[in-house]
Amino acid sequence: MPTPSMEDYLERIYKLIDEKGYARVSDIAEGLEVHPSSVTKMIQKLDKDEYLIYEKYRGLVLTNKGKRVGKRLVDRHQLLEEFLELIGVDDSNIYTDVEGIEHHLSWDSITCIASLVEFFKRDESRLRELRELHQELLGES
Repeated sequence: MPTPSMEDYLERIYKLIDEKGYARVSDIAEGLEVHPSSVTKMIQKLDKDEYLIYEKYRGLVLTNKGKRVGKRLVDRHQLLEEFLELIGVDDSNIYTDVEGIEHHLSWDSITCIASLVEFFKRDESRLRELRELHQELLGES
């Protein structure tokens, strides 16, 4: 199982490859706001753990394991953003909040959140009730 730091790298690498077709050390460093030397060290660790194949000066390719984990991490991030938006968290807080909580939830919790999101999406009246309750509680503060 990857560490939270490894997860951040895998998520970023997966997104870059999905968007651009490749992931360069400089792009990863910029996206994660770390030094390129830190990226190189982590890439070597991810290579050792068989999440990707890295060849110095030639780039990297995600293995099937890396693709599977990367997709799962990207999906988790998107789900948590959707959930926070759905429950009324201010847009300016969503990204930071997701970054703060995504590594601290079990996959069981993620699955339950996915079910809750689906529950609200299936019936707009449920979502309206939630938003009305939220406004009511804000008014009482």
